[in-house]
Formats: sequence, structure tokens, C-alpha cells
Amino acid sequence: MNTDNMSILGLTIDYGPYGFLDAYDAHFICNHTDEGGRYAFDRQPSIGLWNCNALATALSSLVSKEDAAAALGAYQTAFRDTYLPLLAPKFGLAETRDTDAALFADCYTALQNGRVDHTIFFRALSSLGASSTADDDRVAAMFVNRGEWYDWQRAYRERLTLETRSDAERHAAMRRANPVYVLRNYLAQQAIAAAENGDYTEIARLHAALREPFDERAECEAYAQPPPDWAAHIEVSCSS
Repeated sequence: MNTDNMSILGLTIDYGPYGFLDAYDAHFICNHTDEGGRYAFDRQPSIGLWNCNALATALSSLVSKEDAAAALGAYQTAFRDTYLPLLAPKFGLAETRDTDAALFADCYTALQNGRVDHTIFFRALSSLGASSTADDDRVAAMFVNRGEWYDWQRAYRERLTLETRSDAERHAAMRRANPVYVLRNYLAQQAIAAAENGDYTEIARLHAALREPFDERAECEAYAQPPPDWAAHIEVSCSS
């Protein structure tokens, strides 16, 4: 979400190459021309505030400095109060509690340390029970440091004891919040390459999968797999 592609509504008008999803990296730089990492993924919240400051400067002839400062001062609180409830469904939580911010942060730290695939992880988490199941080993296998994962898993399950929904209800809700198919860069590249040779079937097939990204389908199984090693070398700009 660079400064030049954030609308006045606060929406980004750029797709952006979110390669950080394939192997979670909070420091991922989406634009290869951003050599200093100004717009890295983990800097997006502060860049949002900077963008609002830029807007306030542009409106300085219409808005007083006091009013602008008051509006900007509410940003961080508003961001936190909005962001956490948006994350809660991904983790299967019906409502947020004071300790959830630390729980979420610890999970992302484990994902970062293990370079775990973001999409595949959260889809797998959608099947994790409040007590040990056969799915535990499948999720643990994603992490190089399994001890770090098991530490978080214990904290997560302790948090689940405060929930009132059954495992089945929580799992169904999580599967509506965590897609199984996303537009990975390499999938887009394969579809584009085929189209350049006059074959548009892959574009149609990929589009069909992404129209219903939360519903697992046997014919789309390949789109739910980890990306191949060569995909890590794809480099695109923020406006690709």
C-alpha cells in the first residue's frame, strides 16, 4: 500500500505482489524498486498513518492544524480496535480479549521464524481441535522449530477454553475466514504465459477457483499446494 495507491477511503487500489504469503515474511518488500523497505509489509500500519498525514497537508487550507492533529491522533487506536477483530475470525475466536494481541503476535513470530506458508497454515489451523487430534502433527510439520509451535499451540488451546462454540462450529467459521485458494504470483505467471501463447484455459480455470476461494474442490487441488521452489524467484512491481 504505497502512498500513491491508497484511495481517500483508505483502500488500496493496487493488487500488489504479496509473495510474503508463500513463506511468511513480515519484512517482505512488495515493490522491487523499494530498496530501503519503506513500504515493507510490517510497515504498512505506519505508512497508512503517513499517508493520512500527507492528506492532511494537502487539505491544510481547508482544515485547521488542531482538527487535523485530532483526527490523526485517533489513527493508532482506531487501527488497533479494527485490526484485532478482523484477525479474530482467522484464529477462530468469536470475540477479542486483552491478551489476544500478544497471542496473535506470537503466532506470526513463529510463522516468520519457520518461513511457514501463511495461507496453508491458517487453513490447517481451521481443523485444529480444542484438544489433541491427528491434525496436530500435520500442522507441526510445517515448522522447523516444533518446540516454538507447540508452545504457541498450548497457549492457543488455553485461549479456546474461553470460547463457547463447539469445535465443529469454530471450524466452519474459520473455513469461511481462511481461503484455501489465493492468487499466488506463480499461478498468475503460469496463466499469463499460457495466454501469451493463445491458451486461455488456465485463466478460466484459475478464475473459477478464485471465485469461490473458501470451498475445497478436487479439481482445484493443485492450487492449494505449496508453491514450487522456482516461484520464490519471481519478482514483480507493486503495479504488476
